[in-house]
Amino acid sequence: MDLSSLSLTDLRKLQSRVESEIRRRTDTTRRNLIKRMQKMAADEGLSLDDLLDSAAPPPESKQATPKRAPRAMAKAGKKAAPVIKYRHPEDASKGWSGRGRKPQWAMDWVAQGKSLDELAV
Repeated sequence: MDLSSLSLTDLRKLQSRVESEIRRRTDTTRRNLIKRMQKMAADEGLSLDDLLDSAAPPPESKQATPKRAPRAMAKAGKKAAPVIKYRHPEDASKGWSGRGRKPQWAMDWVAQGKSLDELAV
């Protein structure tokens, strides 16, 4: 089938027919599978409902491993503001939390032979 020769209207009609056929075949396949599974269960003296009920885990086993409660900030979709542990010696507007890459001013301070503890807040 050469789709390039079809108009946009024809393509949309074809798409609709294809989607309808997919739904029809899915429903037919599902019904046939259910009938086959019911027959297999009946051959063993069970119903399909008996099998499905026993396949589901009991409600209490789902709760066996408690989930960790989410943090309030993460739940709200916000990050917590970093806590400043070190301040720039001359510019108090610059700070560093002690996490992540060390800022250049802190590296310069340490390179001068001074202790980072002197900048602690």
